[in-house]
Amino acid sequence: MKMRNYLTVLVVLYLSAAFVSASDETDRLQDCEEVVVSVLGVPEGIPQDLLDKAECVAVIPGVKKFALGFGGSYGKGAMLCRSGSRYDGEWGAPAMMRLEGGSIGFQLGGSSTDFLLLVMNERGVESLLTSKVKLGVDAKAAAGPKGRSADAATDAMMTAEILSYSRSRGLFAGVSLEGSTLRQDNGANENLYGREVSAKEIILEKKVGIPQAGRGLVNLLQKHSPQNKSE
Repeated sequence: MKMRNYLTVLVVLYLSAAFVSASDETDRLQDCEEVVVSVLGVPEGIPQDLLDKAECVAVIPGVKKFALGFGGSYGKGAMLCRSGSRYDGEWGAPAMMRLEGGSIGFQLGGSSTDFLLLVMNERGVESLLTSKVKLGVDAKAAAGPKGRSADAATDAMMTAEILSYSRSRGLFAGVSLEGSTLRQDNGANENLYGREVSAKEIILEKKVGIPQAGRGLVNLLQKHSPQNKSE
């Protein structure tokens, strides 16, 4: 009898932990959706023609500053890509990601900063699907241009593999994240999909479907940029 009670307690604890973990990823995806809604609502925000040419979008909400003998920042988010071998299909399932760096979060003077990254070509996608990528080193990165059109963008912006933006205390701007590290969050992906699955398997190999928690975010991107217009 005691053994049965013990096993029951273990099962309850296991299911509770799984529920909490899944809830964490659900909250994260909802936060990502809120960031995209806010950013797309900025009058002089991300140029539509750049969004329409992006292969993928990475969203990192609420990046926090910390100090452990040195300054740094850390945040969790998600990355979504268009489906198809040429990224010309509908937006697919999200892969959970982490952003780390020594200067991010200080860019606009806020203690909490949201980041949105546009991945502009296949090489940029491949870089981010490795276990760890340093922006500006492993992948060309630049602060993204603002406005209704990307006509005023510099050559550096237009040749970058990743364009990044930040939002803090109501201020929105293109921001450089060079030196920051973006890596896949394997534990969060396992919690979200119920099994071990890599970002590459999620995005390129389509081994999982779109989870209910990420449906709103996917639909939002599909509504605002239904077609890849890159050449």
